[in-house]
Amino acid sequence: MTKYIAVATLVLLIILVVFRAHQLKKLGVKAVQFGEMDKKDFLIPPFFLLFFYIVVASAFGLPNIGAELFYNELAGWIGVALCVIGVLFFIYAMVSFGRNFRVGLDEDHPGDLVTTGAFSISRNPIYTAFGLVLLGVFLITANWVVLIYVGVGVWLFNRQIRLEEKSLQKLYGQRYAEYCKRVRRFL
Repeated sequence: MTKYIAVATLVLLIILVVFRAHQLKKLGVKAVQFGEMDKKDFLIPPFFLLFFYIVVASAFGLPNIGAELFYNELAGWIGVALCVIGVLFFIYAMVSFGRNFRVGLDEDHPGDLVTTGAFSISRNPIYTAFGLVLLGVFLITANWVVLIYVGVGVWLFNRQIRLEEKSLQKLYGQRYAEYCKRVRRFL
């Protein structure tokens, strides 16, 4: 059961991002800026597809990549709880973002600096939500390859956050610096 929830979590996150980007496109906002400032962003989709396959294979008994490190039903349900919290925090972040939601950096049309809602709890609630989901999926699947994804994911999130922080500092200056003093990077 928990492995099906892991698959459903990933599918739900994809649907939420696509749906929100489509809504904003109707309003004339180009929400997907993926790969426009950093061409290395295009390395992410193949790795996500492999991750998605590993989770699906684990749930549906398909040939798997990697092996289970352990099986623990309690750990699986803790993983489910982390996935649910991650999805709810992600939704809260998207609502808090409003029309300012973007996938990738957009220095040409940045929108307002969002500091309320989920952004009053974390400067990076979307990455925090993704981190919770990644950790939850690992606890559900207990696959060593997924554990590597957790480590690499945290590294990539930090890399992207640092790029975004430089951009936000350039765009919003002292206002952003003051925000950084009040609110933590994650939680």
